[in-house]
Amino acid sequence: MDAAYEYRVVFFCMGNICRSPTAHGVFRLRLQARGLHHRVAVSSAGTHAYHVGEAPDPRSQHHARLRGYDLADLRARQLAAVDFEHADLLLAMDWDNLALAEAVCPPPHRRKLRRLTEFCRRHDSPVVPDPYYGGADGFEHVLDLVEDACDGLLDHIERLLAARVEARH
Repeated sequence: MDAAYEYRVVFFCMGNICRSPTAHGVFRLRLQARGLHHRVAVSSAGTHAYHVGEAPDPRSQHHARLRGYDLADLRARQLAAVDFEHADLLLAMDWDNLALAEAVCPPPHRRKLRRLTEFCRRHDSPVVPDPYYGGADGFEHVLDLVEDACDGLLDHIERLLAARVEARH
């Protein structure tokens, strides 16, 4: 991740082809809309190496595109030690992947691990469920949760960045 950024977020799920690239694409566009894309870095990863180098699932891309998000340039990668060190926040899509990340995360960085849905304001879901084995409704539900959580996350990060600026003055 580029050192020029003031804040770094990594979204992660199991394979980095459905939920986490969807969150990556949604959050990236939200950052651009608020003019924060030069201050906040965003990436996504998987806890497993099943799909490294692959584009997001075509169904994820299709449903995201219907809402104005382009995921075509994203490629799956596995969560790495450098992510724990350099990211300010690592957001799991579910409890299982959070537990997998906690198991390999160095203790000083575990405070950075959270679930994306903690930032939801309209939806009450502990996780973003995996849509991989389901139908179109699952991909739409993922987008509903991710959009809600990304709005809350963006407000959270804006407050943190404003506090940092205030602390310097």
